[in-house]
Amino acid sequence: MLCSLLPALLPAALFCSGAPAGVPLAVMSFNVRYGTAQDGANSWPQRWGVLVNMVRSYAPDVVGAQECLLFQAQHLVKHMPEYHWIGIGREADGTGEMAAVFYKHEVLSPIRTGNFWLSETPDVPGSQSWATHCTRIATWVAFRHAKSGRRFFLFNTHFDHGSAEARDKSAGLLLERIAELAGDDPVIVTGDFNEPAEGGRPWTLLTQGNLSDSWVVAREKAGPEVTYHGWVPPQDDMKDRIDWILMSDGVEAERVETIAYNEDGRYPSDHFPVLAKVLLKSQEL
Repeated sequence: MLCSLLPALLPAALFCSGAPAGVPLAVMSFNVRYGTAQDGANSWPQRWGVLVNMVRSYAPDVVGAQECLLFQAQHLVKHMPEYHWIGIGREADGTGEMAAVFYKHEVLSPIRTGNFWLSETPDVPGSQSWATHCTRIATWVAFRHAKSGRRFFLFNTHFDHGSAEARDKSAGLLLERIAELAGDDPVIVTGDFNEPAEGGRPWTLLTQGNLSDSWVVAREKAGPEVTYHGWVPPQDDMKDRIDWILMSDGVEAERVETIAYNEDGRYPSDHFPVLAKVLLKSQEL
């Protein structure tokens, strides 16, 4: 009864208990394994079709992809035309692995985008610090949700695998850039952090810095806890989560799944993708 009496200028969603609490969004973090790796039966020509089938089966609205090379990004959007992508190679000349962001272009529109390097000189392309094994990058995109107009930021990154100092310093830099760029807009972070979640220092720094781990706070979770599997099925004793989806206070996790999708034992990558179903909380008037 109350809903039918609302003033025309006020949205019913503010009053009707049955209205959605926010804007639903499906977010995936996925290390796609660089396409020139000599992986034999698991090399890119043998597995790209499995990857495409997996993505289309789960239909994320946005994917933060790590280790993605240019030809992989071009190949994927050719076979998944519902997606566009944003990214740049991490080396000084713009080549190399990307922290690419794929998005459904009918659902999301990029407003602004940029990159920074995980170093003491983050605005210098190709820069390295802290004894990193290789160049590391983060790509960010400010999106507008087409139907609702809701804005949010997505940050996608890949921390160094060889230097604990670099992972710690990269976490601090990431928090600084989020604060600088996103303001009061909701933030989602996807990444391969190359260190187990709970108890690890980068995870602790990030989750104490106004971010929460979707796997920890989601109402429902499914799939194995481990995210790197090295081409073998998950085992009960495999627990390390090095691929995370983190969120700011403006985002609420409903369900998170580590996806062990395979076709006749062939996996789309040596990492399991992580999919979070989240709500972008409604902005206050």
